[in-house]
Amino acid sequence: MELAAVKKKFEALYAGAADGVVRAPGRVNLIGEHTDYNGGFVLPIAIERQTVALYARRDVRQVRFASAQADARAAVDLDRPIAPGEPAWANYCRGVAAGLVARGVELVGCDILLDSNIPLGGGLSSSASLEVATATALLAAAGRPDAVPPRELAQLCQAAEHEFAGAPCGIMDQSVVIMGQSGQAMLLDCRSGRIRHIPFDDAGVVLLVADTQVHHDIADGGYAARRDQCYAAAETLGVKMLRDADEAMVLRAGDEGRLVGKELMRARHVVGEIARSLAAVEVLKAGDYHRFGELMYGSHASCRDDYEISCDELNAVVDAAAGCAGVYGARMTGGGFGGCAIILAEAGQAQQAAQAVQDSFAGRFDRRCPVFATRAADGASMLTLT
Repeated sequence: MELAAVKKKFEALYAGAADGVVRAPGRVNLIGEHTDYNGGFVLPIAIERQTVALYARRDVRQVRFASAQADARAAVDLDRPIAPGEPAWANYCRGVAAGLVARGVELVGCDILLDSNIPLGGGLSSSASLEVATATALLAAAGRPDAVPPRELAQLCQAAEHEFAGAPCGIMDQSVVIMGQSGQAMLLDCRSGRIRHIPFDDAGVVLLVADTQVHHDIADGGYAARRDQCYAAAETLGVKMLRDADEAMVLRAGDEGRLVGKELMRARHVVGEIARSLAAVEVLKAGDYHRFGELMYGSHASCRDDYEISCDELNAVVDAAAGCAGVYGARMTGGGFGGCAIILAEAGQAQQAAQAVQDSFAGRFDRRCPVFATRAADGASMLTLT
């Protein structure tokens, strides 16, 4: 993404220059899938792919939104109730604006143009990146960039996605998009909100992201169904959330016939995934990438078999990666039902592994699977508009 080109788009669209620009990254979850709304732990990183938002103040009490990825535009009147509407992509922006107004932030009229190089529907948190970029631009335009503390801003953006986009996401995505740090993975306790940054900047390893280009939408029901199954399983186990259960409790409830079918499977995944996430922190700190890779494979198998959120294309990427020299581990990442897989590889073997995965994928599905490398990046920030 070339910022100069986005500036020209802004000027052509709004007949004037932008006042400033902000960015919000996407994210990759190293491990800890579907544990966030169960009060568990997750270990994501912010990635180098990002959404940028150029903005310019206006004299009228209206915010106009445009996206380089969509033809339809949207506008909200700051002196009237803000409600969901068309185009649907702008509901993420409307929800953020509504949340800031409800919180008492005095927004100003402005024009905003958003552009992103995060694959849409790829499980890399393009929606949270859009929300956070919108929030950061609105606050910057109002001259109040620090008006909302980071954790509260993450909660506000999460609420926007729930209420305006109809997607029942957890808090992980918005948290790391806002609070991620360069060269660090972020262990997030999704119950308390506490975070710990874990070094993830070894030049000897490379994280590859393979985009199956199978698009998913967490608002389509599959995500919500699993969330409800988890809550039902927790109730059966007599705990507030599955975070409070352990493997022995789940196995005993299964043996006794109290926990059966999908609820047993979902509980087994979540409890195991929380344990894998905490174990992953310790092995990552020790630089034990072989053990970290084993945990990645275990996570993928659980996502595939017990949580049933993988697909043929994701499984094919993981299987192909597992056969490559220099690969420590691989797994699907994100909400599932398509999207991306990640591969942790030795730096000297990463390019060959990426090519082998692409060749294997093309041979099986007769289409491309783009693969790119990423490092852990900083969370949302303002950029210099030059």
